[in-house]
Amino acid sequence: MSSTELPSALAATVTPKASPVRVAAGERLRSVGLPGVTLTVRSRPPARDGLPPALYVHGLGGSSQNWSALMPLLDGLVDSEALDLPGFGDSPPPDDGDYSVTGHARTVIRYLDAAERGPVHLFGNSMGGAIATRVAAVRPDLVRTLTLVSPALPEIRVQRTAVPTALLALPGVARLFTHFTRDWTAEQRVRGTTALCYGDPGRVTPEGFRNAVEEMERRLQMPYFWDAMARSARGIVNAYTLGGQHNLWRQAERVLAPTLLIYGGRDQLVSYRMAQRAARTFRDSRLLSLPDAGHVAMMEYPEAVATSFRELLAETRELSGSLDESGAASGAEGSTSGRDGFGTDGAGRGRFGTDGFGTDGASRNRFGTGEPGTGVPGAGG
Repeated sequence: MSSTELPSALAATVTPKASPVRVAAGERLRSVGLPGVTLTVRSRPPARDGLPPALYVHGLGGSSQNWSALMPLLDGLVDSEALDLPGFGDSPPPDDGDYSVTGHARTVIRYLDAAERGPVHLFGNSMGGAIATRVAAVRPDLVRTLTLVSPALPEIRVQRTAVPTALLALPGVARLFTHFTRDWTAEQRVRGTTALCYGDPGRVTPEGFRNAVEEMERRLQMPYFWDAMARSARGIVNAYTLGGQHNLWRQAERVLAPTLLIYGGRDQLVSYRMAQRAARTFRDSRLLSLPDAGHVAMMEYPEAVATSFRELLAETRELSGSLDESGAASGAEGSTSGRDGFGTDGAGRGRFGTDGFGTDGASRNRFGTGEPGTGVPGAGG
């Protein structure tokens, strides 16, 4: 969700049991325990054995539900799983309180290593796009293709509509914001989030709106939710200021995986003007521009995103086969530092280490589009 999602009080990192998380038809949830973190994973049973795995990473304030509109459209193509990042959705906060982009990326890598699902078709939206970019840069052996929906990559001139989310990173702002909005209802918060995240809020169905209100009410029971929002927002701002090899644009240059970039012309959080820079930066990129979409195209235009991903698979079929056989070997091209300066847990894996750290409504570059869809409002940054 966006910075309009404000619980009634900030609180310490505790994990009370709230109302059940919504599970759409055909989905299932499971809890996965890893060192220092417990993750909730949303999945769909694969249509058949042997499908390549896909992993979806949501944005700031979102959850794995943000991918529920897209995942069924990819049945028969991939074996889909979506994470609730620590502190979001139904995943409790991380033990170490690390909500940085690097911390979230490390969590994704640890999950993939533990599940032995790599290389995957990796999807990321907004903050999840920054996380996925970092994962693809430091652990190319884990990423088959990369699909980024409005990725939160550094911008020099931030849009005015994105400033409140950025201000959330400042100490005390979240508490102040919470105080001034303590009387907001769940419906008001959802309407604000929808207006910020969708190009056309009218595409949200009545059922989708009711589901979003229900999820908002559930989140308001989580005393750590706003803390996770503030710390993750701070993590994005900090990632924007990093230089050298840890700069997100520098890491984007190192991504070897075929990359699908999706930008919305009405995005109020990630500027549409960044699309061309991203297309130039990722070495093997394709650009899908959706002039009428907002920040969460996979929810607003899931058919268009699914169509473009299908075409990505068709175009890179031979390359995907090559990665199946030699993903780690080809990945070594992109990382000369081995551990990329972030450190590892000491186990080491190949040259990377275990986690790699110490106008018809859709203009397009090389892809087609589909019909617009509807869904539950979700990620914000």
